[in-house]
Parts: sequence; C-alpha cells; structure tokens
Amino acid sequence: MWRRTVHTRVCEAALAPTLGAHSLLFPVAEDLLAQADSLTLATWPRDLALGYVGNQYDRDEPFDRFFAPAATRVEHLVAGKWTKTGRWPHVRFAGRIPFEDAAGVYGRSLATVLMLPERYAAVGQMTQRIFEAVLAGCLPLAPADIRFADRFVPKELVVRSGSDVLERLSYLREIAGTERHAILIAACVDRLRLFGLSRQVNTLESVLHGLVRATATERGAA
Repeated sequence: MWRRTVHTRVCEAALAPTLGAHSLLFPVAEDLLAQADSLTLATWPRDLALGYVGNQYDRDEPFDRFFAPAATRVEHLVAGKWTKTGRWPHVRFAGRIPFEDAAGVYGRSLATVLMLPERYAAVGQMTQRIFEAVLAGCLPLAPADIRFADRFVPKELVVRSGSDVLERLSYLREIAGTERHAILIAACVDRLRLFGLSRQVNTLESVLHGLVRATATERGAA
C-alpha cells in the first residue's frame, strides 16, 4: 500500500528492486573498510576451513547444495538459530552466539558461503553477513545463482556446487598466508565499497530530494 500512498517512497536493499522501489543497500562504514589490512588478515591463524554465522530462515536449499557437502570433508562451524538440523548429522552447529562473537568465528575461518533465501538471491539482496566475514579476513564464496554475484565477490569466489566449494577451499588452503591470499582479501574489501555508508546516504538524500520536488510541484499546480 505504501507505493500507492501520496508523498511516500519505497526503498529495498537489493540491486534489482521491484517496480517502483529504489535500491538502498545495507550500509558499511568506510572507516571500517579503510582499517581492513589485508596483509595482516591473511596471516591470522585459521583453524576452520569453513564458517557461517546466521540463522536458518529459508536457507535449507543453499545449505544443502553448498555448505553441507563441504562440511563432510573440512573443519567447520555453524553458529546461529538452526532449529531443524536432523538431515545434517555431520554438521557442527554451535547454536546462537552473541553478536560480538561473530567476528571471532569468521576470524578463525578461511572462508564462508553466502547463503541467501531464494527471494533475496533473485534480486541481488545481500545481507550484512558479507561485511562481518570480509572484515575478519574470511573469504566469501558466492553461489552463482545469486543475481549479480560477481559484484559482491571476485569471480574466482563464485561457486556452482558443493564440489566447487571444496575445490576453492583446497586452493585457499594452498595460498593461505601468502601475498595472493592478501590480494584476494583486498579485492573482497574493495567490493564492499558498493555498500559504503556515504553512498547509501547519497542515495537516500536523492530519493528524499525527489520527493520534496514532487511535493513542491504538486503544490504549485494546486
């Protein structure tokens, strides 16, 4: 109903918002991006090949395809509210953790998988999980069916199957701690500029200015 409401604008956190809505992404402070030292992050000891922090909501399908197969072969950890886990007895679920502990999980993890509900993936709506992972030096693997996946991560981190995830993890283990690892982390940090706070503020101001102009025009016509 808000789209039909006078003097109202709708924003969605997607790169391809629905008709009549404006794209306004979840923001990340540029200061955090500037402080992310890829060389230092690449040297952190990481005892987990794969980590994930987030809730189960509508993520069973990508979890089945990408995370669960890899979890049979590598050290891993899943933290968050996962209430129906019987189909994955081999997966290590830690349950819910305080928000501030998420960085600790990602700081121990070489990589994560960006798992989105289908409705998010279809419109390129990425959650804040990508910030938490990348800023801790945890490389995000993006399923190819996420729209605009290569705008969120470098192409070499786009995956199409669970076997792809294992192959990328094998490669990342080989380069862990090297300059190539640092370059890949830096490329992921650079991708986060898409979500930069100042960029989202500019978008919001543009939307509001357009609303003000439209209101002024309507008053003038009256």
